[in-house]
Order: sequence, then C-alpha cells, then structure tokens
Amino acid sequence: MTKRLLITAALAATLAGPALANSLVAPGPVPRIARSTLSAVPGTEWNRLSARGGKNVEIWTLDGDELNKVTFYGGVLVGDTLFRAADRKNAPLPKVTPNMLITDIPALLESSYRSQYNTTQMSIDSQEPTLVAGHKGIKFTYSFVRQDDELQRKGEAVGAFVGDRLYLVSYEAPAIHFFDKDVASFRQLATTLKF
Repeated sequence: MTKRLLITAALAATLAGPALANSLVAPGPVPRIARSTLSAVPGTEWNRLSARGGKNVEIWTLDGDELNKVTFYGGVLVGDTLFRAADRKNAPLPKVTPNMLITDIPALLESSYRSQYNTTQMSIDSQEPTLVAGHKGIKFTYSFVRQDDELQRKGEAVGAFVGDRLYLVSYEAPAIHFFDKDVASFRQLATTLKF
C-alpha cells in the first residue's frame, strides 16, 4: 500500500509541480525570503512555489512539494501563528508567545501540524542545540503521517528566535527514498542562512 501511495504522490507532484512553481531560484545569494530579512545561498536550483501558507511563509521544492520541500518561516512575530489557519474556529493554531524558549520550537511545529492538517501521528524524534545564522537555536527531526494520504514522512528543521521574531526552516519528504535523496541539499542550504 505504501509503494502505491508513493507512486501516486510522485505522479501528482509531477503533474501539479510545474503549475504551482512560479519561479526558479538559481544557485547563489537569495535575499528577503518569506518576506523577511531571511536570506540563504542555495547550492543548486530550486523551484519557489506560488502557494504560500501564510504571510511569512515561502516554500521551495526540487521535485514537487509532495516529494520534497523546504519551508521558510521568516520572522514570525510574537502573537502570530506559523501559517494561515485553515479553520480558525474549530482548529485554532498555536501562536508564538513572548516566553517561548528555543526548546519550544519543535512543539510549536508539532501542535501547528496537528491542528492544521489533522495529523494524529507525529513525533519529534530528536532535538539538539545548534547555532542558526550565528544565533542560539535548535535543530530537530520529526516524522508524521497526514490523514489524507497515510504516507510516512520525515522532517528536519532548524529554528531560532531573534528579538521578538521566530525564524524556522524545515525540510520534509516521504521517508521512502525522497528524504535521504535530498536532505544533504537542505543541510547545505541551512548552513548559509542569515537573518
């Protein structure tokens, strides 16, 4: 069943990917990612999708967002959510709070996914302190299954607070083949982040 779902996701991404991509991101410096001061220097060409999950969200992909994607949450202010809520009344999203610690960032992402995507199977698999663009931050891995396709996905993310803003960059892909295929490109990209 899992192979069939992966093939279906690959086909959907192949068919929908080019229609969603509104621009190519060439290797080299990219400023003002996610309408913020966030910048990065990709080592390879990415597709920047026209679909935005919120005012400070930008999504890049190599093969289509169902197969691999990097999501930039650029400078999310205290009091704001990571992305635009699909159902504010019945499934409100958690907000960035002024007393949050960097160790709260993985839980914020997990709670947001559970509310937004009705994700019942999600876990934070590891977390460790790291420097993100020279700021004290956190690196963590996670795994989840969305109810709409039942495909196991893995993710890796780095995040930090700078003043009253949260910067978070995540990479996720199906656990079978695609995560391992492109995680090195994400890790290279993460080393170039600047706020």
